[in-house]
Amino acid sequence: MNPLKVLNPVNILTHLDRIDAEPPSHSLDRPAALRRVMAVLACVCVCLLLVHYGKYSRNLLLILHWLGGNLDQDYIGALRASGWFELAGYAWWSAVHLVGYVLIPVLVIRVVLKQRALDMGWRWGETHTHWLGYVLLVSPILFFVYMVSLGQDFVHHYPFYDKASRSWVDLIAWECLYIAQFIFLEFFFRGFILNALRPAMGANAIWVMCVPYLMIHFPKLWLEATGAILFGLFLGVLALRSRSIWGGVAVHVTIALAMDFAALGRKSGIPDIWWPF
Repeated sequence: MNPLKVLNPVNILTHLDRIDAEPPSHSLDRPAALRRVMAVLACVCVCLLLVHYGKYSRNLLLILHWLGGNLDQDYIGALRASGWFELAGYAWWSAVHLVGYVLIPVLVIRVVLKQRALDMGWRWGETHTHWLGYVLLVSPILFFVYMVSLGQDFVHHYPFYDKASRSWVDLIAWECLYIAQFIFLEFFFRGFILNALRPAMGANAIWVMCVPYLMIHFPKLWLEATGAILFGLFLGVLALRSRSIWGGVAVHVTIALAMDFAALGRKSGIPDIWWPF
């Protein structure tokens, strides 16, 4: 498959037709397809609800309070005094994404769908044969990242973890949590939703996936939310063709690291020519 043709909007319907005609698309009869769609989308609703409302660090505080003791003098006081309170909040944020985007879907895959989670995009598959498609997808975004990084607001917004530049421990711990969150996200959208719905809906599983993927971008700027539609579409096509989520993970991680290191470079006064991206 020619990556240039896959990412060409003119040819997108042709490639969706090919996905629709290949197994396992439409491999279920109507009753089984109905039950598959119901189970998967019900799981998607529960997971999105959990992640949206559960990811905030105030829920961590509630749990610590439930464990007992005076928060200011015991758990929270000690955590704040240690200087790791904010990072602990991001660890909670990443853990909630793990539960909502991976553990619950894997439970549904094993118990309800009677399939293996490994077959939902965790394998490397044919990612290496589609590398050019992922490069073409990420390149214009990296250019846009560079342009917006010239503004002062960008420096104040990234990295999300304010103490990322405090030490190598802070930086590495933060980036590990950040990268893990993208792995969880890619599995949920380009692994679970696509592969679980494809036997019932064929290529239309991509469009179904694009709807919640767009909606999780609503808190962001309208331009980024709008771009999430095409971004989700192209990543969906590439994920099904490569039978893997890892190309999408690489794209997200590349963009995330570019934004963080560009902001850190600006904050430290490193000249543009030395920026890693």
